[in-house]
Amino acid sequence: ELLLGGEDRGLFDRAELKVALCLGDAYEIGMSHLGLRLLDTILNKRPGTLAEYCFAPWADAERELRARRLPLLSLESQRPLSDFDLIGFSLQYELHFTNILNMLDLGGVPLFARDRGEDDPLVIGGGHAAYDPEVMADYFDAFVIGDGEEIVQKVADLTQRWVQGDGDRATLLRRLAAEPGIYVPAGYDLQA
Repeated sequence: ELLLGGEDRGLFDRAELKVALCLGDAYEIGMSHLGLRLLDTILNKRPGTLAEYCFAPWADAERELRARRLPLLSLESQRPLSDFDLIGFSLQYELHFTNILNMLDLGGVPLFARDRGEDDPLVIGGGHAAYDPEVMADYFDAFVIGDGEEIVQKVADLTQRWVQGDGDRATLLRRLAAEPGIYVPAGYDLQA
């Protein structure tokens, strides 16, 4: 059961766009990350948008989640990652990459971008480790190359249009790919 009161739960349900801001490290590291805090402020000031945090669980917490078959939850409303429309990962270090995959798995989100359907969240990465995205290209729908605070509103606008039924997932990815500074791996065949 959720630990928050009914009013707080209603806030999540009323939001037109639900964003999980994630870091593949523990809470203690993630909450000191100024980039995520900046994006959280920008998104939560945006009308109709709700942004929440999610961080990698410690090994003992992961064992409990898996043993009890419980999902990884956001901090504020304690919702699984699969309940969000957009999941944004700050890619700080390559050592976080396995934690990110673990978080997607624990959060009920298909690992591979190609396996995600219309009801699955958009998974996007940014941060300085996104400058070399190919290592994680199979797992992310898109990458922001450059400062996230400069493009976060556009990403939110396009994702919200998709959530509201303006186009399918492929349309959203094409729209994102048309934006300067956004790389959508599905638009490229690197084996050719």
